[in-house]
Amino acid sequence: MKEIFPDPITNLPRADIPLNGLTAYLSQSETHQILFMQFEEDIELPEHSHESQWGIVLDGRIDLTVDGVVKTYVKGDRYFIPAGVKHSAKIYPGYTDITFFNEKDRYNTK
Repeated sequence: MKEIFPDPITNLPRADIPLNGLTAYLSQSETHQILFMQFEEDIELPEHSHESQWGIVLDGRIDLTVDGVVKTYVKGDRYFIPAGVKHSAKIYPGYTDITFFNEKDRYNTK
């Protein structure tokens, strides 16, 4: 897959997320995490919940189900998932985004 992120992003630690075809770079703070993610394969994320999440789609497509409502997001779209709200997703190859998680320990580094 073509790398869309510049060196300052690709030099960040990789997030340890056990999904095939995902490359995720982790920017860690004391209060939250920001992930820069690229997907090379179809991914089905089962329903789950956690602290709030905000994302912006840089490329590709995601079908996101939030609290039972399905919406498709493409390049330039933004989404927000409130804390504790159940959600799931179908992610397509070529999907790339920047995601903010309002929790400091959502993911570890590899």
